[in-house]
Amino acid sequence: MAGEKNKEKLILDSAVSLFTSKGYLATRMEDVAKSAGISKGLTYFYFKNKEDLFMALTKKAFDQFKDEFRDVYRSKGKSGLEMLSDLMVKIVAFAKANQVYYDAILNFLDLLKKYNNPETRKLIDPKTMESVHFQKLLEIHHEPAKIGSMMVSQGIKDGSIRAELQPEITFYTVWSMIIGYEKMLGPIDYEGKDLKIHPENWEPGFLRLMQEMLKGTIQATKKTTVQGSLF
Repeated sequence: MAGEKNKEKLILDSAVSLFTSKGYLATRMEDVAKSAGISKGLTYFYFKNKEDLFMALTKKAFDQFKDEFRDVYRSKGKSGLEMLSDLMVKIVAFAKANQVYYDAILNFLDLLKKYNNPETRKLIDPKTMESVHFQKLLEIHHEPAKIGSMMVSQGIKDGSIRAELQPEITFYTVWSMIIGYEKMLGPIDYEGKDLKIHPENWEPGFLRLMQEMLKGTIQATKKTTVQGSLF
């Protein structure tokens, strides 16, 4: 059993390396087998096809991603708001250090949009949906968000986050902001732009705005009373 796990890990590690250097489309199963130093037949014994391999990689990405959330949630002496701030930094660092894993996570979130609609579900490659790892992902993809929602609940409990906010809605809103933040790092870091924004002031500015939004200290010009609204 240990030997099988080692071979699975070797194949996955080789796939990550090749997807990083060559891209998913240009990488063949033969390339993965050669890089792993095992036969093509043995590679197919562990993973039925490249789609199955990519779903296994995505499952591993979600497992590691969840560990990042868990580490933040288990930190001692932190308020819920501080946890969410730390999580934002952790997610961006995770994306930078594990770009293939992070891209796989975002790809799966996009895949879910197709899967949830009976019409667009037909557009998903059958090899992907037949993967046992895809089925596992359907079961576990909410786990990081559950931990994130617990951080919001902790913040409401300790008073660092507004009491009227609903934890799940709030966390998914914050997560969507963090995804957008990470995606905008490229345009903001590009030198040929005529904007007064740079990576050095973008992160603290983003964090401050997120914190003020969650604390409820951002006031609109015209006050409105909408229960549970973030703005």
